[in-house]
Parts: sequence; structure tokens; C-alpha cells
Amino acid sequence: MAPIFAPLSFPSGNPTTAILSTFLIFALAFFLRPVGAVVFGRLTDRIGRRPVLAMIIGLMAASTTVIGLLPTHAHIGMLARILLTLCRVGQGLSAGGEMGGAVSLMVESAPSNKRGVYGSWSFVGTTLGFVLGGGVATVLAIALSDAQLASWGWRVGFLLAAPMGVVILYLRMRVDETPHFKHMAIERAAHDPSSEVSSAPQGRSLIYFLVTMGAVVVYNAVGNTFMVGMPAFLSKSFEMSFERSYLLALITGIIAAISMPIFGAMSDRVGRRPVLLGGSVAVVVLSYPLYAMLNFGFAGGLTALALAGVLIGAVGGPMPAFLSERFRTRNRATGISVTYALSVALFGGTAPYIITWMASATGDPLSAAYYTLGCAVISAIALLTIRGVDRDQHRAALED
Repeated sequence: MAPIFAPLSFPSGNPTTAILSTFLIFALAFFLRPVGAVVFGRLTDRIGRRPVLAMIIGLMAASTTVIGLLPTHAHIGMLARILLTLCRVGQGLSAGGEMGGAVSLMVESAPSNKRGVYGSWSFVGTTLGFVLGGGVATVLAIALSDAQLASWGWRVGFLLAAPMGVVILYLRMRVDETPHFKHMAIERAAHDPSSEVSSAPQGRSLIYFLVTMGAVVVYNAVGNTFMVGMPAFLSKSFEMSFERSYLLALITGIIAAISMPIFGAMSDRVGRRPVLLGGSVAVVVLSYPLYAMLNFGFAGGLTALALAGVLIGAVGGPMPAFLSERFRTRNRATGISVTYALSVALFGGTAPYIITWMASATGDPLSAAYYTLGCAVISAIALLTIRGVDRDQHRAALED
């Protein structure tokens, strides 16, 4: 909805300036994710996956709902921007802690030979969130006039967070704790010092942590580029209608969600590293051609973003299991949350801003391709440095 409410919150004679300002607020919340990752991650590792996930959904639902209720700049001036920023802070903190708990819950509940496919469903859930958001946006863009969208239509998707939050809170309260956490809790109750929560990733080196974070970069870059930022990018750089741009992002998300369990299952057979490395190399090779296809109208965009969905599935499907296997149960939620949050803050939340800025600064929309290409190179290098037993973590039991 950024192209719709950007002029309402950041009125400017230059539409690009307005949307870049909105993307800065969007990106700011991503930089708060590491804070949420540390706070909620440590809580998740100390008191359990289920109660903290319930706490997080309350904060997320409230922050999102309030965005839909905010007055615009025309009504309260600068305060509109401040309140929007505070809501994004709430979203950023809750999202920072969400990933570690959700991924840990899925992977720790999986059979040892199906951690890839089970874990992939946590990212499928995230992707379906993008699909639902894009679906609501598409329906609103088709059903409402531009004036209605600017007046009240843009608020609808945010307000839906209230009933969704209630339903998800109910579901999360009915989920059982994972066997791995229960086992660790018993050890902790028996005063086993080795079971204490630690923020250090398995006592491994900083290099180990950086390699793990580097491997996540490609997923955050392609996901936030082709699913989150693409509608605004298409409307600004290729003058595509909101309806068509939303629809293309919707198709990307659906294909990504369908393909993630496939690649997750593949990683259960051949390993996380080969699948993730293959996906990263494919992003390097295909980034520029995919952007070039956007020049050929809706048909070209459909082909490009369908292929992008497969790429997102390839680098996203094995990722939850890969991250879970890099940390122990006693600090798994913290490790996953911090690793993912730092990566998404640096390379995900900034993606819509960067690709829009690159296209505007150079006058060439295809220049945005170099962002996803560069991020994929970082992940490929990180994955290539993984050696020895770390290559076969998919065959080993999860460490407590």
C-alpha cells in the first residue's frame, strides 16, 4: 500500500520522494528486529516457544491494526509520521522475535529425516502472509476507485490484523511445547549448568555466526525485492497499474509457497548446503534477465516473477532447517532470531528502498538487478566456506 498512502503521510511535489520516505520508515522497523530478536529470543529459549509466540502475536496485531486507524498528515501534520514510525517499531520488535520461535517450534517438532520439509512450512506461512496482503491489495485496487483507496481503502488490510490476531492467538495457545525444549527444561530443573540459556551460538566463533548470517542474505534480498517491493517498483519504474503489479507479486508469493516444501524435502535428501548454494547461483545468473523481462509488459512480468517465485522457494525452503541445525536448543531461538534479524535489517528491509533509488538515480530500472545479484554472491561465498561436518548437519541429531 506504500504507493497509496505515501502521499498521505509524506506529501511532496515529487512522488518518488514520497515513496522513498515511506520505504525509509518501512526499513527503520527492520533495524529494530535485532533488538526484538535478542529480547524475545532469550525469552523463548528460557520460558518456551509457545508462550512467547503468543505474546508476540499480540504486539504484532496491535501495531498493525493501529496503522489502519492513523490520521493522515493533512489532519495532524508531523504527528502522523511519528505515530506511523512507532507502529513500525512495534512491528519490528515483534517480527524480530517471531522467526526464531516459529522456526524452532517447527523444526524441533519434526522427525530427524524431515526437518527440511517441516521447517519450510514456517517460511511458507510467512510467504502466505505476503500473498494474503497482496491479495487484499489486489481486490481493493480492482474494487475501489483511486479516490476511495486514498480515502479509506488502504486501511482495510491493516485493520484485518485485529480478527486475525485473535484467531492466531487462540491457535498458538493450543500448540504443545517441542520435545527438545521439554528435555532441556528438565535438565535445567535438575540444575545442569550446561542447559543454561546463552546468547552465544554454540560457543562458535564470530566467523561461524557471520557465515550463518551471510547464507540468509539471498533469501531476504529476493523475498523483499520480488514480493514486498515489486508492486511499488513496477508502478514507479514501468508505469504498470496497481492492479497488475499487485497481481504479479501475488503470483510470485503463491509459487514461492508451493515450491518451498519441495526444496525443503530435497534438502533432506542431499543436504541444506547444495540446495541453498544452487539457489544462490541461480539468483546470480538470472537476476538481470528477470529484470529485463519486465520490459515486455504484463506477459514478461508474469514470466519473470513466476521464475522469481521458484528462486525464492529454492533459497527459502531449506533455510529454516539450515538455521536450526546451526544452533543448540538452549540458544536456538536467540541464534535464529538474531541471525535472521541482522540479515533482514541490512539486506531485506532496505531492498524496496534500494531498488527504487537505484532505478531513479540511474534512470535505468534494470540497474536494480545488481542488488539481488550482489546479495546472492554474498550468500554463495558464505555457503562455500562451510566445510567438514557442518556440511552434513542435516544427517545429525539436533544439539540440545
